[in-house]
Amino acid sequence: MSKQDRSGGSILQFAPFQSFVDEGFWHRLSSLKLNKLGIDDSPISITGFYAPCSHSQVSNHLALLSESLSSDESEQSSIPEISRGNRNRCAVPGIIYNTNTLEAYHALDKKSLLKEEAKKIWEDIHTGKAVEDSAVLSRFLLISFADLKKWSFHYWFAFPALTFDPPVTVVDLKPASQWFTSQEADSVSVACNEWRNSSLTADVPFFLVCIASNSHATIRHLKDWEACQGDGLKVLFGFYDPCHLPNNPGWPLRNFLALICSRWNLKTVHFLCYRENRGFADLGLSLVGEAVITIPQGRAVEIGLAISAADLNLKLMRWRALPSLNLDKLSSTKCLLLGAGTLGCQVARMLMAWGVRKITLLDNGRVAMSNPLRQSLYTLDNCLNGGDFKAMAAVKSLKQIFPAVEAEGVVMAIPMPGHPVSSQEEESMLEDCRRLHELVDSHDAVFLLTDTRESRWLPALLCANANKITITAALGFDSFLVMRHGPGPLNSTKTDDLNAEPGNALSADIDGLALADNGGKRLGCYFCNDVVAPTDSTANRTLDQQCTVTRPGVAPIASSLAAELFVDILHHPIGIFAEGEIANSTNCDSSDQPLGILPHQIRGSLHQFSQMTLVGHASNSCTACCSTVVTEYRKRGKEFLLQAINHPTYLEDLTGLTELMKSASSFNLDWDNEIDPDDDDDYLEL
Repeated sequence: MSKQDRSGGSILQFAPFQSFVDEGFWHRLSSLKLNKLGIDDSPISITGFYAPCSHSQVSNHLALLSESLSSDESEQSSIPEISRGNRNRCAVPGIIYNTNTLEAYHALDKKSLLKEEAKKIWEDIHTGKAVEDSAVLSRFLLISFADLKKWSFHYWFAFPALTFDPPVTVVDLKPASQWFTSQEADSVSVACNEWRNSSLTADVPFFLVCIASNSHATIRHLKDWEACQGDGLKVLFGFYDPCHLPNNPGWPLRNFLALICSRWNLKTVHFLCYRENRGFADLGLSLVGEAVITIPQGRAVEIGLAISAADLNLKLMRWRALPSLNLDKLSSTKCLLLGAGTLGCQVARMLMAWGVRKITLLDNGRVAMSNPLRQSLYTLDNCLNGGDFKAMAAVKSLKQIFPAVEAEGVVMAIPMPGHPVSSQEEESMLEDCRRLHELVDSHDAVFLLTDTRESRWLPALLCANANKITITAALGFDSFLVMRHGPGPLNSTKTDDLNAEPGNALSADIDGLALADNGGKRLGCYFCNDVVAPTDSTANRTLDQQCTVTRPGVAPIASSLAAELFVDILHHPIGIFAEGEIANSTNCDSSDQPLGILPHQIRGSLHQFSQMTLVGHASNSCTACCSTVVTEYRKRGKEFLLQAINHPTYLEDLTGLTELMKSASSFNLDWDNEIDPDDDDDYLEL
């Protein structure tokens, strides 16, 4: 190690990964080449395996085995089942370029290919995939030429690495047994052995070591980082180290530090290079060190200036116009945006302008060529090669606009009534329901910005169940609706089936309020004026009916109003329990609230350049927020959701809408033919 760093540390140098290719791998590749691939030299996904160092004199290799390459092309992108939970085979994703000629092998642009793989690691870090599946940090590249006539193989391994400028320095690197107290060392050894012997975690190569004040150690997943903060816990970032050297950590630490720096913005990191002896933790062979990560001064200044400039307008607003503006509450409030299309992009931008710093975007679509002109977070580059996932591309764009934003993308579909699933798909659908349930619970406010009516039903139910601030924005061709949902019909947010808990202090505060504080009726949700349950609104529709066809100015107007309405709710003394106010000549300049009136619904029309405010109270027969539906969800959970999604009339029967429609039919009511319950202009239904 070279002498460097004012803190007395040295430049951190990593022992390179070593590779090993078993003969079985070449047999499998040869068979695949002869029987299936032929002259197709497209890149192929493969899997490498490694394990922690298990000998004081020998490092472990990244190995390619016969099962590293599936003979079934449909399985090439998946990790072989035989490797899952295998403590001696930690799976690492890789890619192989097998050329048809030796000339092509030598002609490959290795530098560009390596750069492309490094870019994938960086993207996995920024999208959060590297936290969920940390093995992607050790991604590798293999270039080969198989001369099957002579049975000889030419190959070249590469392990992409992200670089630091200036380099990372290390302070006080020493054997783990010397860094921990004897009690801590014993507890860490026990915890590591349990982690390595569990079929669920044995092959998870990156983890957290948490040590309590009583010296008790636990091993946690990387995604539990926030939960490990506080209570006097010492936290180390651990990884399976294949290297045996006493003064150098192994190669996997390099990209691990890039993840830690980018994800948690840490400048000093205590790390554990986990090594073993005869299958058990060896803290004499393992290392502990402190890495010091320095952000270039210019870049740090730029980020600081960006943060100051971002809040300048808001702070000036507090001087005279809005002295009660609560910037701390805005910056700490977690917002979940369901839909990352035209509305989602614009709402995210408006929230950032208001000082909101915690934004999650959920969408399962990809960016299409028609999107960038209307959806402000995307460019043409996001449309190429099939299109980036909208949620991930939007998050990347938000961070480029403002580096201090804590944005996260979630790629998933929202289960919808009227879109039944087969028995084989039920578990997957219920898992999506569970994930959405957890997302709603862990955020303070939810924006319903999807482009079909039925995709808003489950989120509306979950928000009513958890008493969350809920904003809906819906678009017509030249008109729009923006509304806030009222509070849920029940006070407690607990459900037995899906284990909902208040996710934060704001949620707990809302739970503490009683509806009686308002002294009036609950405000309605998006579905409260419906006389039918939501169903498939895209079936038997032409392209213009399936797409949200609107005048370009409608979405920005609705998005701005949605963000403004959210900020109004956040600053109102009783928040979502506030009565709906209607704009008129008597209150337009004399509202008691500094941000003005707090409406329930805002409807606007560009055709007439008009806007009005309305109030609608909650319906006892609402398919999304009435007490009958919420209670049934809490009692029956998964079974309730399956019935609601798979059986079109279930919600109508449950809430009494079926009987209501029968009664109405008996009077031969002449319904207006222009009002279609499934019309794409969603706001017309309220």
